[in-house]
Amino acid sequence: MSVRVEALTGALLTAHLPDVARLRIEVFRAYPYLYDGDLAYERDYIAAFAAAPNAVIVAAFDGDEVVGASTAAPLRAQVGKVTAPFRSRGDDLSAYFYFGESVLRASYRGHGIGVRFFEEREAHARACGARYAAFCSVVRPAEHPARPKGYEPLDAFWGKRGYAPEPGLICNMSWKEIGALAESAKPMQFWTKRLS
Repeated sequence: MSVRVEALTGALLTAHLPDVARLRIEVFRAYPYLYDGDLAYERDYIAAFAAAPNAVIVAAFDGDEVVGASTAAPLRAQVGKVTAPFRSRGDDLSAYFYFGESVLRASYRGHGIGVRFFEEREAHARACGARYAAFCSVVRPAEHPARPKGYEPLDAFWGKRGYAPEPGLICNMSWKEIGALAESAKPMQFWTKRLS
């Protein structure tokens, strides 16, 4: 598989925002997110994320096509629902880099691209002076009716990268699920790693 992975900032980052928006809708449609995405919302969301100082998109290219993307930016630049759990326990937000989405088409998984996404984001976070990395993932009950047979969460993959869930460090995010009439809140568990 001939895929190149690049960390994009500045004008290169901006040029690929539509690709990230499209991939978020495509990849997050699957379990566990079941996201019924809207392109206009996605464009606004990803543009706001990318406007943060020191933001980066790590993109996976197959030729000229973006087949995967992973984002990161300083935690202090994120919306209140993301920063609130850290603020409530008195954390120094400037010590953290927030890793947003990692989206990769299914046919490209299992080839080390996800590992590269973490490596590139961590390198960027360290270069920006961050001491910790954090991301969050949706919490779903084991008996969720849409859970595919044989589904394996990414917990082991994240653990191998040195991340661990922080007990009680949870926020809520809302989105419209496939087949739902309106948005609903979902708990999001934060995972963290010390970078330095």
